[in-house]
Amino acid sequence: MMNKEYYDKYLDYLIFERKLSMNTILSYQDNLNRFETFLNGKKVTDLTRKDIEEYLKFNDKMAEKSRAHYLTVVKNFYEFLSLEDLIKNNPCETIKQPKISKILPHYLTEQEVDKLLDIDLKTPYDYRNKAMLELLYATGIRVSELINLKINNLDLENDLIRVLGKGSKERISPISDTAEKYLKIYILDYRNLLLKKKDSDYLFINNFGNKISRQGFFKNLKQIAKRQGINKEISPHTLRHSYATHLLAHGADLRIIQELLGHSDISTTQIYTHLLNDKIKEDYIKYHPRAKK
Repeated sequence: MMNKEYYDKYLDYLIFERKLSMNTILSYQDNLNRFETFLNGKKVTDLTRKDIEEYLKFNDKMAEKSRAHYLTVVKNFYEFLSLEDLIKNNPCETIKQPKISKILPHYLTEQEVDKLLDIDLKTPYDYRNKAMLELLYATGIRVSELINLKINNLDLENDLIRVLGKGSKERISPISDTAEKYLKIYILDYRNLLLKKKDSDYLFINNFGNKISRQGFFKNLKQIAKRQGINKEISPHTLRHSYATHLLAHGADLRIIQELLGHSDISTTQIYTHLLNDKIKEDYIKYHPRAKK
């Protein structure tokens, strides 16, 4: 069997059995293409632990997280081959995943969020942006989830939205009264103006009457932040991090935050406890009379 046949079997497994998203599949495919380049004609069934270690060195100039991801893909690939009895020995079996130093996400303080959301409302675009930002901070959804929301995903009578997340997993998220208020204003008074007699199921519309793009929203956010005097580096994900951090700071359970964010693994959500611990230490040093020498 040629290497390509092994890769195809594995990708079919990811698509039809694991039901991973197309973005994830394409990422795995790209990683396996890099692995095939490294093999330079060797068969995947003939590799040893030493070959896999050489592959790690092959990726040595990459960022720590990228190297770890490439190894994860290869380890999962060989685990699949082993489970399917397509290989006798798994060369990755005794190779440990490298430890990745945790990079804490950037977030805004509650005062900075208030400042960001205090938009001067004059044009239909201002009302759209206000609704988008209020919803983003009210729910912590990803920017891809935000721009792909459709009108029928909203249940404003019950203050809920239905979100289609990673791997086509659906979840229900509550929204704040403020987000509901500005969504209603945007939908009733301004959305049709942006549509310009076009039809669209998507909730948030750009100046051409189409669904707003990720790049378009990111550009608008940067402009709003600058106008509002927010000097931190900011992205749509900054508001997601702020949402989670503020919930945790106000006593929300980590498991509930995990559900709200759509994380499949609690370890992904635990990064926010590090943020909170850092804030506690910072406040202790700042306010305790004997904390400073």
